[in-house]
Amino acid sequence: MMSAVGQASDEEQLALVRAHPELAGAQAIDRRLTKNSSREQARLGLNSLSSAEFRSMSELNGRYREKFGFPCIIALRLHESRASVMTEMARRLANEPAKELPNALEQIGHIARGRLANLFGEE
Repeated sequence: MMSAVGQASDEEQLALVRAHPELAGAQAIDRRLTKNSSREQARLGLNSLSSAEFRSMSELNGRYREKFGFPCIIALRLHESRASVMTEMARRLANEPAKELPNALEQIGHIARGRLANLFGEE
């Protein structure tokens, strides 16, 4: 699957990345996430952020999208806390744009592998 993504055009890769929801973003607030996304975000409490955490997350989401043109994609299964997710978002903001599309695609691969493993009871 990731081989096919790697062979896709830049425009197709960007479309895939841009289709992802923001972490603790509007789709989460409006309850428009998939069941998997909802479960993954809830595991780290991204659905119950304090006001200060929500402001920080919203700021990180906005800065990231402004700089790179797509949402920050993080495989939440690789994190033990929402603080580590926010730290990762802030760290990645320092990256060059040419580095972030490959990072986003790599994270999509981790997400897909985790969901497939969960579906087939391999976790």
